[in-house]
Amino acid sequence: MQQNDSVGNQNPRQHTEDAPAPSAVEARLQELGLTLPAVAAPVAAYVPAVVSGDHVYTSGQLPFIDGKLTVKGKVGSAGVSAEDAKALAAVCAVNALAAVKSVIGDLDRITRIVKVVGFVSSDPSFTGQPGVVNGASELLGQVFGDAGIHARSAVGVAALPLDSPVEVELIAQFQ
Repeated sequence: MQQNDSVGNQNPRQHTEDAPAPSAVEARLQELGLTLPAVAAPVAAYVPAVVSGDHVYTSGQLPFIDGKLTVKGKVGSAGVSAEDAKALAAVCAVNALAAVKSVIGDLDRITRIVKVVGFVSSDPSFTGQPGVVNGASELLGQVFGDAGIHARSAVGVAALPLDSPVEVELIAQFQ
């Protein structure tokens, strides 16, 4: 239902309680063809995100799509390609944003992505972890602009939970 302004004209920018306006961040995700999912349920004894002061710390987020890992295995040699793993890192970043939203309510409150840590389950000969984690970093830059530029670590590991190829956690500052 549209509302009328003071002279009786319909104002399409007004939204009813049934259809709240998406945040600017969520609108930007939609422009990129992405939808913020429901926050993933923890697979062990932890919570998806914690607020401390004006920062949100997320737990490691796996590349769940519709609640499932669509790709499993190690990155490199005969396993998951670096290109596929980079795309999965972007999925992890979107899932991390869902975790952030679950504790602060509105992603427009984010003033900066402070740090990203990416873990890549890697074949021992694979050394392209930074390129894989760029999937998360580049997405956050596209969504937040300068506020999405962050410090980062990209770490190769022997294995990740549920045989996931990649896991991403982040720290966001908010107001």
